[in-house]
Amino acid sequence: MNEIIFIIQDSIEDGFEAKAVGFSIYTEADTMDELKSKIIEAVDCHFDENKPKLIRLHYIKEEIIAA
Repeated sequence: MNEIIFIIQDSIEDGFEAKAVGFSIYTEADTMDELKSKIIEAVDCHFDENKPKLIRLHYIKEEIIAA
């Protein structure tokens, strides 16, 4: 496997949430730097062999404005 993709969103409370596309990997953190460390740790724990060489982060920020 060459890469794994994570969708990152702002948490309803505070901080960030990350979920892997196509895998049951989920983590959350208060800061983006902490989230990146937790994502790497989660990927290491999930894959014994054939660990992805790249982790792609896709950050989605939903914003509402008055019309």
